[in-house]
Formats: sequence, structure tokens, C-alpha cells
Amino acid sequence: MQSSSRPAIDTISDGVGEGIFLSLAEKLGDVPMIQSLFGEKAAVLRDTNFQLLLLANLVAPLGTALISPLLESLQHPYGATDATIGLLMTVFTAPSILMIPVVGVLADRYGRKPFLVVGLFVFSVAGTALAVTTSFRVVLFLRFCQGVSFAAVTPVIITSIGDLYTGRAEATGQGLRFSVSGLTQGFFPLIGGVLVGVAWQYPLLLYAIGIPISIVLALWFTEPTAPSRETASAADRADRGTYVRELTAVLLRPRVASVLVFRMIPILLYITFMTYVSLLVVRSMGGTAGQAGILVALASATYAVAATQAGRFGSSFAGRIFPLATAISLMAVGLVIVAFVPTVALATVGALALGVGFGMSLSLLRSVATGFAPTELRGGLVSVFESAGRLSATTAPIVVGFGIEYLDGSVPQTESLQLMVGGIGVGGGLVGIACLVVARTASPLPHQPGHVDSD
Repeated sequence: MQSSSRPAIDTISDGVGEGIFLSLAEKLGDVPMIQSLFGEKAAVLRDTNFQLLLLANLVAPLGTALISPLLESLQHPYGATDATIGLLMTVFTAPSILMIPVVGVLADRYGRKPFLVVGLFVFSVAGTALAVTTSFRVVLFLRFCQGVSFAAVTPVIITSIGDLYTGRAEATGQGLRFSVSGLTQGFFPLIGGVLVGVAWQYPLLLYAIGIPISIVLALWFTEPTAPSRETASAADRADRGTYVRELTAVLLRPRVASVLVFRMIPILLYITFMTYVSLLVVRSMGGTAGQAGILVALASATYAVAATQAGRFGSSFAGRIFPLATAISLMAVGLVIVAFVPTVALATVGALALGVGFGMSLSLLRSVATGFAPTELRGGLVSVFESAGRLSATTAPIVVGFGIEYLDGSVPQTESLQLMVGGIGVGGGLVGIACLVVARTASPLPHQPGHVDSD
């Protein structure tokens, strides 16, 4: 069943706050320079709802990006050791593996807005509270709360964009959202690095920006899928237990299942890069931690730019296959380059390739995923896809770590690191291409007007 709630590209959401948010952006979609940068569907920038979703998306990427470069500085105030400080990342990423699908099902039944507003508020309050405690147990609890609330923010934003737009317009919207994530991950850690030199608490206070944003969304964000007979019907099916069966049936389709596996590969490659680039720079390239930080910033900035171009590719699933294959190949080659080159200058090429591939792949994948199911199943399906990404992010360092331990003794430590990181690049690239071949040759899903899977 196809929802009729998606507006046309140039539809501007009604609401009290329209004058606030459209004073500048209402004209952006018509500016030739903006259209040349982001494609002909840049008019999504005129939509108040979309602007609010981009505003909400400023906060969620800080869950890992803000904490990661601060871990060493937080060890002393939190009383953590080298072996336990990494738990700040693990307790954040792990809850989303299970929580994202649950939130997706509930958001399909009860609407997107309540979860988005409450999730953003809790995420920001828990993050800000990290600055007012030195108990490591309390800190882990707060990070766990952030991980749970994250499940109600980013996946719901992605799903809401899918509710609002179709085809190239949706791809443009997903790309712009992902671009904002990249800019956030490049900008706020730099600010945090400056603030931590003044006091360890100050960078954590940056999480507070999400509190007023959640209030703005509560006041002016319009539910993309307003209550209707269609959503009521979806709720009835959920009560009868058929929602899960329908969602499972979609997930078991070969095309959807293969794309779901593919969804994990870009995250696997990028998290491997983020986790081990500093070790590679220092040990095998003779560089410094600062140079490793530059490589990370370069990759983040590159994927932010690349993500804006997703809307230029075709609306059909077939039109996305070649760009996705190119993107995953770039990521694989980029990771291999970073793993084996002898200098930081050469590693820059790998970081650029990784950034371009990551930005293109996830933007297009999220656009594809929203088109695999009708409105009443879309939140659940997108949540499963996002949960798969979180699973990949959580397990990537574990897989590489076990590999390094297995190789320990048979080859020098630096070489074992290079072999594992490079091996992840090669293996991930091959699996990714295989998934796309299966997806392209599998039977298409039943035609649903406006969905990106129609070939």
C-alpha cells in the first residue's frame, strides 16, 4: 500500500515557524549555483520539514565523533584505564543493534515525531551530564542512555526523508543529510580539541545544543505520515502479529537481503580506517597523531561533499548499481592504500578515496532502502538496515583485533596490522560487489509507484 502523504518537491510545510526557517532557504532551491552543486532536486531545501530534519541531524553524529578524540583526556577524570576507556564507545554503539528495529516498528505504528523529539532530548541531556560526573559507572550508564536514544533519532530522520520524497529528490535529501553528518564530524571534534585544553568538561557541553533543537522540533515539525486509515490499518495488522511477518517477508526477498548485507560493508571499511589509521600512521609511516587526525578530517570532509551528489543518479534501483559498485571499490582500494603505503602523503590518496566512496554509498543505500517497503513498513525496514550498520561498527574492531592476535608471532606486529586492515579492504570490496550482483539479478519487488526499486 502506497502512502499519498509524500509532498511534491516544491511543497513547503505549513506551520507557525515557517517564517523563521524559510527567510533564506525558501529561495535556495531556485538558485542556479545551488542546483549545479546538488542537482536539479535541490528544491528539497525549501521544505521546512526537511530543514528541521537537517537541524536535528547536527546532533546525533556527535555520539562517536565528539568522544573519540577525547578518550585519552577523559581517562584521568573518569578513573579509566587503557583497557576500560574503550567502553565509552562500546556501550554507545551496542544498544542500537537491538533498539533501532524496535523503534522502527513503534514509529511505524505511533508516528515519527514523538520518537525523534524525545530521543534527541534524552541524547542531549545524557551527553551534557557527562560533564558533571566523575563516576565511571555513571558515565557508562549515560553513554548507554545516549546509545538507546540514538536509535530514535538518526533512523527516524532517514525514514522521515523517505516519507517526504521519492526518487532523485529522496536521494538528494539523503545525501544532504549525510553531508551534514560529515560536516558535523569534521567541525565539532576540532572545537572539542580546543576546549579540552581549557577543561575536560567543556567539550561535553557541546551536546547541550540538542536541547533547544528538540524543543524547536516539538513546536514546528510536522509528522510526515499523519494518522490516516492507512496507518490505522498498519496498527491493526501489528496487533494481529502480521506486521512482523510482512516485514520479515520483505527482508527475505533476495534483492533486499543482499542489499542488507551490502549495507554492512561500507561501515566495516570506514570504522576499520577510523580505528587503526593512527596506529598505521605512527608505526608504518613514521608519522604523528596529528597527521593521523588530518587524514580523518580529510576523509570526513570528502564524504560530506560526496554525499551531496547522490541525487544526480537515476531513480531506479538499476540506476544505482554502478554508482554503488564504484563507491565500494573506491573504499576498498582506499583502505588498502592506507594499510600499505610508506608515507602519510600517499595515505592522503587513500583517505580521499575512502571519503568519496563512503559518502556516495551510504547516501544511495539509504535512498534504496526506503523504497523497498510501503509507508506502513518503511520505518521497520530502515531500522533493520541501520541496525545492521551498527552491528558492523561494533564488530569491526573486534574482527581486526582477533586477526592481529592470530597473526601475532608469525609476522611482525606492524605487518600483522597492515595485513588485517588491507585484508578487510580486499575482502569487503569483493563481498560488496558480490552482493550487488545478487541484488541486480534477483527478481524485482512488486511495483510500488514512486519507489526506487522499480526497474
